[in-house]
Amino acid sequence: TQSTWGFSSGFVMGDVEKGAKIFKTKCASCHTAEKGAAHKQGPNLFGLYGRPSGQAEGYAYTDANKNSGITWTAAELDDYLKDPKKKIPGTKMVFAGLKKQQERDDLIAFLASAK
Repeated sequence: TQSTWGFSSGFVMGDVEKGAKIFKTKCASCHTAEKGAAHKQGPNLFGLYGRPSGQAEGYAYTDANKNSGITWTAAELDDYLKDPKKKIPGTKMVFAGLKKQQERDDLIAFLASAK
């Protein structure tokens, strides 16, 4: 299912169901994305889309995340998911990134739907 989560023009919408599968295989070992779910090694990502970085209540973020000035839009997530440590030097996220654009598009569509 293609989604239109308020992405800016020129951004290719991803597939929410494919994004859910990518989340399960690449992200779920460290993150949850369900309302009210506990944080894991990484924060719960429910409601991430449109929220400033480092703001999930009850999670101990690095100063790098809290002070990044980033609000999670499709473009910011795309850049971050490509290379998290390049986007936010000092983040404690150890994930190397998703190199394939379609995987990032699908994952972003899934994250945008988790609200």
